[in-house]
Amino acid sequence: MRSHDHDAEGHGHGHSRSHVHKGVERRRLLASLALTSVMMLFELVGGLLSNSLALVSDAGHMATHFVALAITFFAIRIAAMPAPAERSYGFYRMEILAAFVNGVVLLGASAYILYEAVERLIEPRPIATLEMMVIAAAGLAVNLASVLLLAGVGKHDLNVKSAFFHMLGDTLSSVAVVGGAVVIYYTGWLRLDPALSALIAVLIAVWSLQLLRDSANVLLEATPRQVSIPALIEALRHAAPEVRDLHDLHVWEITSGMYALTAHVNVGPELTVGQLEQVREKLEACGRERFRIGHMIFQFESADVACRHIIVPFGQHHEHEPEHER
Repeated sequence: MRSHDHDAEGHGHGHSRSHVHKGVERRRLLASLALTSVMMLFELVGGLLSNSLALVSDAGHMATHFVALAITFFAIRIAAMPAPAERSYGFYRMEILAAFVNGVVLLGASAYILYEAVERLIEPRPIATLEMMVIAAAGLAVNLASVLLLAGVGKHDLNVKSAFFHMLGDTLSSVAVVGGAVVIYYTGWLRLDPALSALIAVLIAVWSLQLLRDSANVLLEATPRQVSIPALIEALRHAAPEVRDLHDLHVWEITSGMYALTAHVNVGPELTVGQLEQVREKLEACGRERFRIGHMIFQFESADVACRHIIVPFGQHHEHEPEHER
């Protein structure tokens, strides 16, 4: 007998992930896109007119964030599309793919910034500090607005979280540009600008590696970090004492915060269909309330001879032999 659960956190007919929340994400991402595009053009033109390479570079840095925000926005739009028959889970993984791409772009951008910083540490270049201060201050204000727009909506969404990291990195870059311009204006210390840029590049690299790790884990269907398999099994058995054994249990993440579970459940042969339904409800309530698992499938089994089961990685073969046959 098989059982499945589709609650409000899942996908499709039972797995809608809060359309209101997604609508807020889209609106805030769109506002951030508009702000970033205007400021990117402003910095580019200002850098060319003032002959400031730092501003032109910052405009290029902002361009990478504009692309990242655009990828994030359209990934969420695609994820909200109705699921075709051949894709029963819909397009939710598009969000994770976009997050992975953003991580790669971040890593590449940090490497380029670090390369430029090393060159300028070796051979400092003159900077139009006054013009840079004014335009970078405007850029900082725009970046802060974008960070505030995205800060409250990406806590449990890798894709929006990646966009937030992009804007946070750009904000730190603007802070470094403004602060560096002030110090250079009064002291003439040209090496300060590349030194701050190198520090920011290292921070962005660390964030991008974390993002790549998290998105890769989802794509590889690893057990979510928030779920402990031993604790889950213990909790399920405690919630439903009728369960003799749980085996072939798998938990994975469809997309950010959307967990799925499958398991074989061994029960006594004396249980009726009605009693099995009660066991199912207990197991689902436990998985949903304690571990935030929204999609669960339980296959009930009954055996007169107790069997010893072990959990093995997916794809490995294992046999369950009665004790008297060993």
